[in-house]
Amino acid sequence: MPPYAVSGSFRSLFLYDLCDEIRLNELRRILGTPELVREPQFRHLAPEYVRFERPPVSQGRDYNAHGGEPGQCKVHYYDYGIVSIEFERRFEYSWDELVRKAGEWMTSPELEKQSVEVVRSCQQQVTAALVKPYDYQLTEDYHLIQILPIENDGQILTAEELISRHGPAIAQLVRGETAPLSADETSDVLKSKLSYFPGDLLIAGWSASLIYDTAEGAASTIQLLAYANSQLLEFRHYDHVLTLLLAQVYDAVSRGTGFLGRWRMAREAERLNAIQLDVRELTERVDNSIKFLSDMFAARVYRLAANRIGVPDYRKLVDQKLNTAGELYRFMMDRFYQSRGFALELMVVVILIIELVFLFRGKG
Repeated sequence: MPPYAVSGSFRSLFLYDLCDEIRLNELRRILGTPELVREPQFRHLAPEYVRFERPPVSQGRDYNAHGGEPGQCKVHYYDYGIVSIEFERRFEYSWDELVRKAGEWMTSPELEKQSVEVVRSCQQQVTAALVKPYDYQLTEDYHLIQILPIENDGQILTAEELISRHGPAIAQLVRGETAPLSADETSDVLKSKLSYFPGDLLIAGWSASLIYDTAEGAASTIQLLAYANSQLLEFRHYDHVLTLLLAQVYDAVSRGTGFLGRWRMAREAERLNAIQLDVRELTERVDNSIKFLSDMFAARVYRLAANRIGVPDYRKLVDQKLNTAGELYRFMMDRFYQSRGFALELMVVVILIIELVFLFRGKG
């Protein structure tokens, strides 16, 4: 082992939003995978209801690595339509080498190309389990650097000692930078830290996270980080859908100023309301897909990761656009009711005029 070497694994996650829903029971039948009882498996004591409501289905998948060599990745299918491709590389480097290699891995286009090939192959295999596939795909990528516990004079370095000795290098790893960062930027990166035991550490960033822990201890953290990124991608999709929808509705409103246009507006309003309800249902499914009712540390891990990658920001955008859609629906229906009321009043007036005409003709 090189002097002052660190060992661990580097994971790259590539997430794809394929459809409205993946039928997990049908997927398990296609893939021949057993149903999991509980995920994630937490290292510390956690109640049984800290779990995915419907755990993602996972499988190993072969692919052609760089140079044509065979490799294997993991594919995770989430019930709300997300597929995650996970590549893993083990390493054993000095800190300087690790910083340089991590920067290369995080900016290399090779893995992304391979993930596209893998997800296309997966789509073809599991088409029967996909509900309402999209004709476009939003994607998200994220990187995880897991460092195994480091021994020094027979003692495992604690999280505080690790930061004290290697804080600048850790900040570079999380940012994916090969050049040294400023003191302010390093301090900002290291603020996003969390530990459960003295010898474990999570530092979350917007494009990568560093995990200092054993392979077993890091497993649940990796799953929660992947889940947070799947949420980000799903809310990005809802934001995209609502942006296009609102643009169409604004156009319909601007064209619907005439009498007949207001009547056509009712159809647009009903379509808007149907899509709005669909999005609300899907967002609730994503929100309720995992429970943290009593495990406060797991909830803190999720919140830290979600805040750093921007899940609350996109969720807020989606909520704002849903509220705008609701206001537009009420406005459009009000315009329609006004037109309908005017039409009914006009019909009453016409009927009265006809009756008056017949009345006066009869007297004549």
